Amino acid sequence: MKPITLTTERLVLRPHTPEDAAEVHSACQDPEIQRWISVPVPYEPAHAQTYVTQTVPAGWREDTAYNFAVRLGADGPLVATLAVHRTGSHTHEIGYWTVAAHRGRGYMTEALRAAVRWACTEAGVVRLVWRAAVANDGSRAVAEKAGFLIEGVQRAGMEHDGTLLDCWAGALLPSDLGLPSRLPYEPAEAPVNVSGAA
Repeated sequence: MKPITLTTERLVLRPHTPEDAAEVHSACQDPEIQRWISVPVPYEPAHAQTYVTQTVPAGWREDTAYNFAVRLGADGPLVATLAVHRTGSHTHEIGYWTVAAHRGRGYMTEALRAAVRWACTEAGVVRLVWRAAVANDGSRAVAEKAGFLIEGVQRAGMEHDGTLLDCWAGALLPSDLGLPSRLPYEPAEAPVNVSGAA
């Protein structure tokens, strides 16, 4: 897919470029990012350089992952990063982190809403999955504000630093946003509650 840029009221979301390496490296020194996100520890400048010069362009070129740098305006600082990854023929997964100095201002929710709408309308996503380790309350709050429905807990659902963790899992469908889907969806009928049934 051809890389694209998204804009919101306060933010510009564009694919990472080599010039982002220093800010990505700095952000990933944050213990909270290292606690919840699977990044190398210690996170060296070479890791950031590989990410912005190889990983990000390859994802867009191969149509497997769409990574965005989230900036406060076109020339403003890096406030977050998010990525939409293809995980199956009908499923994508979204992940994100926010720079420590920019948390608590609604930037990630604003960026996530823009990315989700783009994914559902332009990238043909029909099921977008979000997952985070149980107790990552910040990530869950952002996901729910952006419209994700929490579907449950996956036991040993994600790996972090060589350990399997239980994780919350949620999903968002185009219909949740009032958008059409490239595939029809037939939800299961709600079970009938028959009182007194054995």
